[in-house]
Amino acid sequence: MFILQKEGEAVSSQTVKRWLLKPFVFFSILFLFKSLLAWGVIFDDLQFWQSVLTELPFVWALFFLIERFASRRKLGYYMTVNLLVTAIFFAAIMYFKYYGVIVTYHAAEQVNQVTAVKNSVFSLMDPYYLLIFTDIIVLGFYFFINKNGRNYKKDQINRRSGRTLHVVLFAVSLGLCLFNILPNKASMNEIKKAQEMGILNYEAYTIFAKDKTELVQASEITQSTINQLKGIDSSAVSAYAGAAKGKNLIIIQLESFQSFLLSLKVDGQEVTPNLNRLMEQSLYFTNFYQMVGQGNTSDAEFVVNSSFYIPPQGAATMSYIDKQLPSLPRLLGDNGYQTATFHTNVVEFWNRGELYKALGWENYYDHKFFGDEDAFFFGASDEVLYRKSSEKLKEMNDAGKPFYAQVISMSAHHPFTIPAEKHKLKLPERYEGTFVGDYVRSQNYADYAFGQFVDELKADGLWEDSLIMVYGDHMGLPIYSLDNDDKELMKEIYGHEYSYADMLNIPLLIHGEGLAPQKLEQVGGEVDIMPTAASLLGVSMDHNLHFGQDLLSQSYNLLPQRYYLPTGSFISSSALLIPGNSFEDNTQYPLAAGGTAPAGNEDEYNRALRLRQLSDSYVTQLPDKEPAGE
Repeated sequence: MFILQKEGEAVSSQTVKRWLLKPFVFFSILFLFKSLLAWGVIFDDLQFWQSVLTELPFVWALFFLIERFASRRKLGYYMTVNLLVTAIFFAAIMYFKYYGVIVTYHAAEQVNQVTAVKNSVFSLMDPYYLLIFTDIIVLGFYFFINKNGRNYKKDQINRRSGRTLHVVLFAVSLGLCLFNILPNKASMNEIKKAQEMGILNYEAYTIFAKDKTELVQASEITQSTINQLKGIDSSAVSAYAGAAKGKNLIIIQLESFQSFLLSLKVDGQEVTPNLNRLMEQSLYFTNFYQMVGQGNTSDAEFVVNSSFYIPPQGAATMSYIDKQLPSLPRLLGDNGYQTATFHTNVVEFWNRGELYKALGWENYYDHKFFGDEDAFFFGASDEVLYRKSSEKLKEMNDAGKPFYAQVISMSAHHPFTIPAEKHKLKLPERYEGTFVGDYVRSQNYADYAFGQFVDELKADGLWEDSLIMVYGDHMGLPIYSLDNDDKELMKEIYGHEYSYADMLNIPLLIHGEGLAPQKLEQVGGEVDIMPTAASLLGVSMDHNLHFGQDLLSQSYNLLPQRYYLPTGSFISSSALLIPGNSFEDNTQYPLAAGGTAPAGNEDEYNRALRLRQLSDSYVTQLPDKEPAGE
């Protein structure tokens, strides 16, 4: 009896082993673990059964096709599917860590730009992410090199079973995929949509889903309509209108600079002493927010100089560069200004050369002008940027016409690991080796270089004769990129948990003769810089349709957000609102500085969506820019 029991157990064990080693079962188990890894990184609330029910039907559909049609090289097809789907999961993980959104096929259009910031991407990688590829390496060796593995391949190739059953099971798997996709198509929040559908189903859905944007006829898009949607009081006039008439305009865009850096001290050390001094002498907008997308810095250049919102997909430099864009360079050029933009990277990066043509810049100065002197990250250091830019600005000033110059800093770029010789700040031990510590140190260097620029402008007599606007282009410390140590440091800095409103909050400083220094809690965004600058310079925007507003004449603002927050998100004078599957299950966050208690409402939500639609429609229907040489 005992012997028979042992033999039965042995047979049962062999049966289970053979069943587990079937390619369909074996690879299904592998994908279950991989989907759990991806979900654990991307979604806050990992739900085991939801992952199983949303991710496995997708790969099962592919596996049943292999079982039905593959008569040879079956294992090779399984390995190919394994590699492709693993790559999708890994891309989703890394893209989310960098951008905070779910990657789609649209991102492939900018893959060459992403490789240019590979150091930034790799800096976000936890070693355990690479476990997702472990099986591919091990199985590749086992199946194609090891003798036992080759025998296993032959055994599995020769197996034939249930082809009709495979067709039925394929249909069932496909039905489960559609069951996960169809009820969740209407969800506004892309992250929730991916969670409800499953990552793989969501990726397939984005490929086949049609663009829902309905274009509004350009003739129906008027400034009065925009003003009404934004809640603008058209009769209000700024007390500072025309205060800088005839002055030069110098706009300085600071790389990855967030508002909390101003006035920040780390163990008694000022992080940004030069910008702090400027803040005390300027109009300082404490509730100012980024409005960029996948193009980050280049998107900021677009929004600031056009007063339009970023496109629905991809970067503005890829989507809108064929258009003749109404812009601040064109507006000021028509009013007798020289215009030039300065950036130490190559102009081809993010297709800036085409963007600059679309915006109508008279001149641009890039890597060819600045060279590789004192270079790190993308080109010459900020010290070189500011020194050579100030020399060129003096030349422009000596020409006898006012100028508009935009200067783009780059040294404090993600992942913020600046050369040791550029360290100007001694970090306490708790900051050393952290993402937050590297960020603070790099911004301290950026502030040091900025201080030199201020001194050069003053020495050349340009400071007093110019309207100076300084802002951060986009966040430097995304919530989803921080580990626990970084989150604790941010809590120490803020005195509360680091929030989405804090993350999007960038400073705007405006300095000029006659502007009384003060802190202003008026909500603003990068789209507002163009109309605010035009108002201060006394230049009319009556013939320039724009989606921003003069920040010095209005008390209310409505800022549709895109890309870094789900569709339908917006910032108003009361709150930052992020919708769930619809407006009803929204989440609201207090503003970074000032404002009332969270109270974003459905009317604001609908107006924010309408504003985005009008911007998309208007820019899409603009005439194409004239070919070069005409």
